[in-house]
Amino acid sequence: MNEQFTKQAQDMFSAAKDARIPENVQAMAEESVAKTREAYGKMATVAQDQAKVVEDVMLATQAGTKSLAEKMLQNTSVNTEAVFDAAQAVASAKTLPEAARVQADFMQQQVAVMTAQTKELFELYTTISKQTFETMNEAATKSMEQIKTVN
Repeated sequence: MNEQFTKQAQDMFSAAKDARIPENVQAMAEESVAKTREAYGKMATVAQDQAKVVEDVMLATQAGTKSLAEKMLQNTSVNTEAVFDAAQAVASAKTLPEAARVQADFMQQQVAVMTAQTKELFELYTTISKQTFETMNEAATKSMEQIKTVN
């Protein structure tokens, strides 16, 4: 059985060695390979560009997060110092009404400070979000344009 298979395979290869691939089939195959290679090159470029865009968006997001964290830490420090200053003023008060006045003044000032801090944080967050979404939108637009050129 094995010898029979070997003989059939040899006969088939012997007959095929003189067979020619039609020129139109060969040309079509070569053109197909060239087009596929070109499409791959374009898609590889798009993929590399997209990796860079993702990196840029992540870096922008990271920088924004860092800015927000730094601002919140700064606010915490300012607020903590204000609490210590108020505590010192209350402790230094000579009378109960003076201590109550110092405490009331502190609370009034702190409400104003926290309102301003909240506004600053909201504005910073809004700016960071806007920049991040603009970067993402530009990236999406660029991606769609690049993908259109591949097709």
